[in-house]
Amino acid sequence: MSKNIFKFVISIIICESVGIIGSFFTFSSVSNWFPTLVKPWFSPPSWLFGPVWTMLYFLMGLSLYIVWNYKTETVSKQKYKKQFFILFGIQLILNALWSFLFFGLKSPISGLIDILFLDIAVITTIIYANRVSKYAAVLLAPYMAWIIFATLLNFAIVLLNK
Repeated sequence: MSKNIFKFVISIIICESVGIIGSFFTFSSVSNWFPTLVKPWFSPPSWLFGPVWTMLYFLMGLSLYIVWNYKTETVSKQKYKKQFFILFGIQLILNALWSFLFFGLKSPISGLIDILFLDIAVITTIIYANRVSKYAAVLLAPYMAWIIFATLLNFAIVLLNK
């Protein structure tokens, strides 16, 4: 297997694994606890979350691959690449942590606190991705849009279930 294919496969596996980890906490609550919550009118159907997250994790993996595979000519680009990897890892941890907090602990307020930090981490990750590759940054845009939507949804759930 060539080095590029290896990097591509590893990048996708890393990101999709976060979804698999999160699903351990989600599956146990989606059928019994989550349906009991009052949700806002803009809450999407439950079946939509799986396909959306699978695609978003794939796009995140593709972004990671592009930055990882990017040939840096300057010291500043190497620095941005390193910072991107750190931020990318932080946002992945916050992403998995949200599932544990919201679904595992059944705590929408803890999930909300986490997702606010996740918003900041994803925005910062996109900034550093853009400093290395505009393509890598653009691939993270749907993720950012979904995270902002998820933040609003999480906030509404907190308010509606006091």
